[in-house]
Amino acid sequence: LELFTHGVNMMREHVKPTVRIHYAIQQGGDVPNVVPDHAKLWIWARDFERAGVDDVLARLRPMAQGAALMAGVEGTLTVQAGDYEVLVNQTGARLLDANLRWVGPIAYTPEEDAFARALQKSAGVEPVGMDAAIGSLEGQAQEGGSTDVGDVSWNVPTLHVSVATAPRGVPWHAWPVVAAGGTSIGQKGMVLAAKTLAATMVDLFDDPAAREAVRAEFGKKTEGFVYKPYVPAGPPPVPKAE
Repeated sequence: LELFTHGVNMMREHVKPTVRIHYAIQQGGDVPNVVPDHAKLWIWARDFERAGVDDVLARLRPMAQGAALMAGVEGTLTVQAGDYEVLVNQTGARLLDANLRWVGPIAYTPEEDAFARALQKSAGVEPVGMDAAIGSLEGQAQEGGSTDVGDVSWNVPTLHVSVATAPRGVPWHAWPVVAAGGTSIGQKGMVLAAKTLAATMVDLFDDPAAREAVRAEFGKKTEGFVYKPYVPAGPPPVPKAE
């Protein structure tokens, strides 16, 4: 297991800048002076596109086998799950953008803004408070993340809207995001997103041409595409009761 993780860490300088690799050792032995009969590691390989993840996975497989050969043991690498990148539908995105601007930006109270500045200050970033401005649809910087909506978007036209529920600059997967999202700041973001999605659904129901345009873009982008899920076929493995 240590040989494998050493190989993973040596590989970090030889992957694309968009690649992220995380792992956690779940089973590493019971006592320090006894070689365990079984060791287990959970690893995530990430990239902006499915093809990039496939490339990393293709390098991890022989790395796991090589580590097993060096240690004189048996090794397996099992794919449990994975996500496609989101297939953005620009036609639908423009409908969402129009409704987001129609609903209007969020009005934050002085107390909410002060709380946001306190969170930013504690995170070591500039305390500028909440940003209620609706950004331009065009020219947005690519951001990382993962969501199973990506798999849905390659099977049916999928529209989604992103509304900030935390002050800008604070790190994701950290307590400031949870702190802000659990207050009226997060509630206001949720309501704005819900109104935007509801208004867009009404437009799609009322306008056949809009539905056809969304479907036409989806058909063009997925022409010749065959969906192959990362999740293995068959029922998921159920851990045996001890």
